[in-house]
Amino acid sequence: MRAEHDAEPDTETGAGAEAAAEAEASAAAKATPTADTGAEGTAAPKSRRFPAVTQDTARPEGAGRAGPGDALAARQWPMLSVLAATAIGLLLTALGQPRVGCLVIGVALIGASVLRRVLPDVGMLAVRSRFTDMITYGLLGVAITLLALVIEPKPWLEIPFLEDAVRFTVR
Repeated sequence: MRAEHDAEPDTETGAGAEAAAEAEASAAAKATPTADTGAEGTAAPKSRRFPAVTQDTARPEGAGRAGPGDALAARQWPMLSVLAATAIGLLLTALGQPRVGCLVIGVALIGASVLRRVLPDVGMLAVRSRFTDMITYGLLGVAITLLALVIEPKPWLEIPFLEDAVRFTVR
């Protein structure tokens, strides 16, 4: 090895060419099968280490090959339905119905969680793993729905300790 790195071609004497030839001969001798590698020349088992350079990346779970025509757009209906329901909820909130608007948004997220669970192909609704998406959409949907139900004045859901908890934290 040292001979390979130290040997630089010397144009006047040709000494570098001789060192390079010796290095190639020693590398070829190492590659020939010996008693250590067996008669067939089998090498040691493949390493389980991660490669130094990544060769390829895995496609996201929701990504598939682009099909002909509208096949790609047809897979996006779950995401489009959740976005449409969320847009309706935001519009209702902007028009002065915050309780109903937030309730629609929360139900849309709970619906996204259910769609992610039951459908095998949900397009762009698949962001992370199926389990993580279901938990994230579900928890956000339940939280927004509960907040919509306890909005003042005249909450639709009375939680007895909520007023005490707010009073304790604001003190």
